[in-house]
Amino acid sequence: MDRIAKIKNLLDEKKALDIMDYDLRDSDYFVDYVVVATTMADKHGYALLDHLKKNLKPHEEFLGVDESNDWILIDLGDILIHLMSEEYRAKYQMDEFLREIKKA
Repeated sequence: MDRIAKIKNLLDEKKALDIMDYDLRDSDYFVDYVVVATTMADKHGYALLDHLKKNLKPHEEFLGVDESNDWILIDLGDILIHLMSEEYRAKYQMDEFLREIKKA
């Protein structure tokens, strides 16, 4: 299983919503891939983060994690994972932003 599929599968196992991935290798963006998922509540975001850490750490290096109740950002070097509340995902229009980068 490739890395993106594994991340998406792990998020799906813990009931993350609207899981999307963006291949940005052909863009000028600073990472190759971005995965975005919606959390059901702040505790759900932290549970998703813990699940990812437990299952990815042997194979992935977590370079950084920025946590808040509405948005958790995980930096794996060439992959960014955004775990966002529904409100923040709509407010910051992350998916639209990433689609525009991919087009450019």
